[in-house]
Amino acid sequence: MTGGWDAFQPIAWVATTPVNQTRFLTLARHFGGTIWCSPQLATHPDCHAYGTSLRDHLQYLWADHRTLVLGLTLGAVVRLIAPLLTDKQRDPLVLCIPESGQYVITVCGGHQRQGDRLCQAIASWLNAQAIITDASSAQGLPGVDTWGHPWGWRKGAGDWTALAGALIRGEPVQVVQEASQTLWRQALPPQAPLRWTDAPDAHHPQIWITHRQVNPTVPHAIWHPRVLWVGVGCARGTPAWVIQQAIAQVFAEHALALDAIAGLASIDIKQDEAGLVALCQNQGWPLRTFPADQLRAVAVPNPSPVVAQAVGTPSVAEAAAVQAAQGPLLVPKQVLDNVTVAVALAPREFLDRQGYLYLVGAGPGDLSQLTPAARCALAHADVVIGYRLYLELLAPLKRPGQIWEAYGIGQETERAQRAIDLATWGLTVAVVSSGDSGIYGMAGVVLELLHHQQHQPLLNRVQVVPGISALQAVASRVGVPLMQDFCAISLSDLHVPWETIAHRLTQAAQGDWVTVLYNPCSSQRTWQLPAAQAIFLQHRDPQTPVAVVRQAYRSDEQIWRSDLAHFTQLPVDMFCTVIIGNRRSYWSDYGLITPRREPPEPPHFAPQTQNSNSG
Repeated sequence: MTGGWDAFQPIAWVATTPVNQTRFLTLARHFGGTIWCSPQLATHPDCHAYGTSLRDHLQYLWADHRTLVLGLTLGAVVRLIAPLLTDKQRDPLVLCIPESGQYVITVCGGHQRQGDRLCQAIASWLNAQAIITDASSAQGLPGVDTWGHPWGWRKGAGDWTALAGALIRGEPVQVVQEASQTLWRQALPPQAPLRWTDAPDAHHPQIWITHRQVNPTVPHAIWHPRVLWVGVGCARGTPAWVIQQAIAQVFAEHALALDAIAGLASIDIKQDEAGLVALCQNQGWPLRTFPADQLRAVAVPNPSPVVAQAVGTPSVAEAAAVQAAQGPLLVPKQVLDNVTVAVALAPREFLDRQGYLYLVGAGPGDLSQLTPAARCALAHADVVIGYRLYLELLAPLKRPGQIWEAYGIGQETERAQRAIDLATWGLTVAVVSSGDSGIYGMAGVVLELLHHQQHQPLLNRVQVVPGISALQAVASRVGVPLMQDFCAISLSDLHVPWETIAHRLTQAAQGDWVTVLYNPCSSQRTWQLPAAQAIFLQHRDPQTPVAVVRQAYRSDEQIWRSDLAHFTQLPVDMFCTVIIGNRRSYWSDYGLITPRREPPEPPHFAPQTQNSNSG
């Protein structure tokens, strides 16, 4: 799935050597984009030749691409792009990856083009180091000129450089928020020198998040969230410029910011109104229309019997604005040049982008065991959701500007629903599971909810990112116990009846499967593990080797060697995973071995319990 990187498209990958060509072929499959190579390398069907002069070809790429990733040294890239630089608001994002692949460097566009975010994601994928040089990131603070990027805010007037400098120096900065949700604040570090206020003074610089036109007298910067829905009624055939002029006049009279417009709303018989459609296309606004019976149910201050007789509802502009915003009416209907305009304020901004869900397997918890794909997904996400312990283990990977939401154990459905709601809104969300998300993890919970709630569009924007499962991690710590057929069984009867679990245990014991037991015991579930032991003892030798691992690959890891008759005497809890060998498994100096071949007969295991700790 490459759609999660839509904000950076089109991407041009420029390779000048075989090493970078191979590297970029892999990256382009994940991130999307087009690969350009020197004529000598362009024999690959997925590559395009750029001709004899890379310098000349970059002029062409510069005009048509949002992102350029160059397989060159930093110095070479600087010399190539220097004549092309014009304005940081319009120039593309440029990254470079030197031949060694050890570094991914943001050359330009780190803030305005969210280049630092893509830089970190690519570095995660390559297991390389992301070179981020701005002062804000060094302090764990997202740049003030990037606060609104994930939320689709529009930048208003202001001295952004002065505000950024004040924050970096640790000077107090007032923040006045008059619109939008407050979830975004969780992306700010608690040590940031911000002063939240509804009554700003003239002694400190100010940052405004507002739907209004404001002009503070102190150094300031203004963000406009897209929270205003404009209800419009007009005569058939009204030109787009007339509608636009009416909206502009109403906004000027009420000191509202045009940049805060989320979209236009009207009655459904206007969904093909040429002027409305053209205006929305020109401004990048959505047009939402509603049937008359739905608008008729909305209480408005200025109903019109004449309108009701004509279109079946006493209100179009006011009712449509309220219905689209799901919030209060801010400006009652105003009639100008046969155009009726009303404005409503939404409690949450409109996000003009698709949301994505990454269902991430975080492995056993040690960052060295996290896959590059998982690191990439975590770097890309606007919001990371997971069980509190898992997020604590991953905390070093949190990037400035990200929101991490921690949940307690047992809140799997709440986590899944929260992720779905945020992704439906338009955010990129990573849901973290330990081990592999598709093995007793959150992937199943999320996908089942999506299926039952019929979120078909979102189902096409979900990616399961595999991780090292608990059975793999535990097996690697005790030897090679899974070299023959094996199965995994969870002893938790919270979702599966014990009768079903007992039947599966019996089948596994009779079939001589190496068996991995998940969720073997907890403070509330103490009898299931002895019951499982009793079932296996009916079909297996009491001396069958058993390995128990607690907190695999974590700082307080514990490993026990035991056998089927004695392993329940160990301090097994919910952080443990148990591996029961088959009839040919045996303990050796190298750990627990299950031979791949049937002969010869394995040596017998001496029935004594050993305890070894590693950490």
